[in-house]
Amino acid sequence: MKQHELRAPKGSRRTSKRVGRGNGSKGNYSGKGMKGQQSRSGGTVRPGFEGGQLPMVLKLPTNRGFINIFRTDYAVVNLSSLEERFESGANVTPEAMVRAGILRNLRMPVKVLANGEITKPLTVSAHRFSTQARAQLQSVGGTVQDLIGPKTREQADAGNGS
Repeated sequence: MKQHELRAPKGSRRTSKRVGRGNGSKGNYSGKGMKGQQSRSGGTVRPGFEGGQLPMVLKLPTNRGFINIFRTDYAVVNLSSLEERFESGANVTPEAMVRAGILRNLRMPVKVLANGEITKPLTVSAHRFSTQARAQLQSVGGTVQDLIGPKTREQADAGNGS
């Protein structure tokens, strides 16, 4: 047997009834019953219509507001947690934060916020810094290194040439 000789089993495929095509089209009403919406051309109900009953879509709670699909979520790190877990002069990278137990994993970009006080000079590498966090780190003699990460809206607009 060859591939072009394969056939469906007899009786498994039926030809559809050619409805309303002249004398040979089987029956007065062509399989559509007598009167009513379903017997007439174009007679269908819209999706979700439940015959006058309140549709299920209207019974469900609504989500209001706007969801930005382009939003970037950051793993937030506070200065207080850096103060607790790192020695003076340490090189703080996202990998070091995972080892120290501040972050769970490296899936999200890291943003450092100025929650808490810092007294040790640290070299901190992260994708984003709040203005106050950057100022506090530099005021105690630490350095701030920006990692290449997700683009801000301004960077994306500048890259488009518009």
